[in-house]
Amino acid sequence: MQTKNLGKEFEMNRSMIIACGLFLLTVAGLCVADQAQHMSGRSTLTGGFWGLNEALEPAGIDFALSFTNIYQANTKGGTSTHRRQGRWSGSYDLEMNADIEKILGIENAVFYMHAEGTWSRQDIDGTSVGSYFGVNADFAPREAFHLIEVWYEQALLDNTFRFRIGKLDMTGGFECKGCPVSFDGNMYANDENEQFLNAALVNNPTIPFPDYGLGAVVYWNPVEDWYLSVGAADAQAEKGQTGFNTTFHDEDYFVYMAETGIAPRMDSVNGPLQGAYRVGFWYDPQPKSHSDTTKLYRDDTGFYISCDQMLAKENNDVEDTQGLGAFARYGYAPSKTNDLTNFYSFGVQYQGLFDGRDDDVLGLGYAHGCFSDKADTTYTEDYESVTELYYNAQITPWMAISPSVQYVTNPGGNADVSDAVVCGVRALITF
Repeated sequence: MQTKNLGKEFEMNRSMIIACGLFLLTVAGLCVADQAQHMSGRSTLTGGFWGLNEALEPAGIDFALSFTNIYQANTKGGTSTHRRQGRWSGSYDLEMNADIEKILGIENAVFYMHAEGTWSRQDIDGTSVGSYFGVNADFAPREAFHLIEVWYEQALLDNTFRFRIGKLDMTGGFECKGCPVSFDGNMYANDENEQFLNAALVNNPTIPFPDYGLGAVVYWNPVEDWYLSVGAADAQAEKGQTGFNTTFHDEDYFVYMAETGIAPRMDSVNGPLQGAYRVGFWYDPQPKSHSDTTKLYRDDTGFYISCDQMLAKENNDVEDTQGLGAFARYGYAPSKTNDLTNFYSFGVQYQGLFDGRDDDVLGLGYAHGCFSDKADTTYTEDYESVTELYYNAQITPWMAISPSVQYVTNPGGNADVSDAVVCGVRALITF
């Protein structure tokens, strides 16, 4: 039986390697075959779906398709560095934006749809690292193509007031002076497809963000440098469902969030340096507890801070983002209802560090999470932390390759698990 299982496993791994190899060879072949047509200068691999987006532009409809492929290996420590420590994972995302003003004549209205599929078989954390945070924020079990976001947005009062309703992603979506906000946004640590891979350097792990589900968010930006946003979403949502079952047939549990912030600019020799400083609060009514007890508590609350600031610009071009930026986060959640009670992270990013590589990005970040003192049986160490270094190389406008390395201290808060070193590479292709 064991030999049979090993045979099946070998065949599946071989098939995955062959499929990835064929894909890369196909892309390489396309690059060579189309070199004369300046393919490398396109903004997307297919030139906007071979002209479809250009044809649909008068109708106000735009499509985008991206493909993310990741390979990671635990090279030291963790729960295992032996057989099968390396893992392939990936996702593909299809998005559609529709300008409702062009379609129906409703001013300042947008309709958005986002479908996602994943092909990952097993997470590297479960097999060889054992991290609480998660060393791959893009990972999801192998699933069908799910419609994870469907929402309508309307802007009012000279675009100073917006509301969004539908099936939502609560981890971001609005901007204040070009900075991502509402909720827990960050300019330099908020995107697992192009920035850090570790989940603790993508969003604050003390915030109980629900899965994609039905909800509503309002965003108010009455003055240029200040905003206020509040939202609510189904706490029991599952991204593979429409959202109506859990919203209207299960318990009426909704996660509520409120965030406010400022987006000031500092003067410098090469022009203004944009920053954003956010503070938010959340409320989750679901019964929950830390891992060492079965007693449940309701009405969980917490708060968070997320900041980013550009520190230096390379030139005085207003549109150019080359230069040095920094970020920091903090989060708090009560110890009786959460395993992670205090969290902080910080780091830096430099775009255009090397001559001739203006779009390349180098990032270095550190995250530290303290476990509840009430759950010291489950977590025999007081904390888990991670340091991650990545370099996002823009090969063409439509393809980026990002090698990265993570050093995870006290994976899973387990004293029996040694510190882990995880190396990986990520490829992002926009079709």
